[in-house]
Amino acid sequence: MALFTLLSGCATAPADDKSAASTVMYEEVYDPFEPMNRYFFDVNYALDALFLKPVSEIYRGVLPLPVRDSVRNFLTNLSQPIYLINNVLQGDINAAGDNMGAFFTNTFLGLGGLFDVAQLNTPENDMGQTFAIWGIAEGPYLVAPLLGPYTMREGVGGIVDWYIDPVNIIAREHDETYVGVWRWAVDGLDKRSRAIETLDEIEKNSIDFYATIRSLYRQSRKSKILKGATDPSQLPSMSFGEDDEITKTSTTN
Repeated sequence: MALFTLLSGCATAPADDKSAASTVMYEEVYDPFEPMNRYFFDVNYALDALFLKPVSEIYRGVLPLPVRDSVRNFLTNLSQPIYLINNVLQGDINAAGDNMGAFFTNTFLGLGGLFDVAQLNTPENDMGQTFAIWGIAEGPYLVAPLLGPYTMREGVGGIVDWYIDPVNIIAREHDETYVGVWRWAVDGLDKRSRAIETLDEIEKNSIDFYATIRSLYRQSRKSKILKGATDPSQLPSMSFGEDDEITKTSTTN
C-alpha cells in the first residue's frame, strides 16, 4: 500500500495546472520509464513477429471458428470464479450472480464450458479494476518482457489474481502448477489470433506505434473500470504519437 501511495504522488499532475482536461492528458502520456519501456516494447515486437504472430496465424488457419469459439468459451468459464471474486470485492453483487450462474450453467450444460449455454455475456473483471474502484492510483506505465503493457496497479492486480484464482489454487494443491501457465499461453494465443488484422491496421496508421499502444491500453483500461460508461472527462481523444510529446511538454510547463 505504501508503494501505491508513493506511485500516486509520482503520477500527480503539476499543482499549478488547473485544467482537468490537461490533467487527464498528462496522465495519458505519463511514462517515467519510457526508455526502458520502449526497449522491452521492441523486444516484444520482435518476439511477436518471429513467433507469436506466425503461430497465431497457423492456429487460426488450422482450427475452424466454432472450435476456436469453444476454446474461448472454455477459458472464459475457467475465469468466472475470479471474475466473481472481483465483482464481490467491487460491490457488484448482481454481476457476481451472473458469474455464478454462467459458471454452473456452462459447466454442467455446456460440456465443461465448451459451449456458452448461459449467454450472460459476463465482462472480464480483474483485480486491477478492483484496485481502481478502491481508489488506488494507477502508477507508472510499464512494458513487461513477454507480457506486454501494464500499469503498476494492473500488474500487481494480475499477480494477486493469479494467486487467488480458485482454479489455480486447486491446480497447485494437486501439484499441477503448469495449469496456470497453459491457461495464460492459450489465452494469449487465442486473443492474438483474433487481433491480427486490427494490430496490423493500428501499426500501419500510427506515427509512433509504441505511443499508440500506450494510449489505447490506458483508454481500454479506463473503459473497463467505468464498465463501458462514456465519460468525456475521463476518456480523452486517442492520440497517435508525436502529439503525446507536445501535450506532455505543455502540461509540465
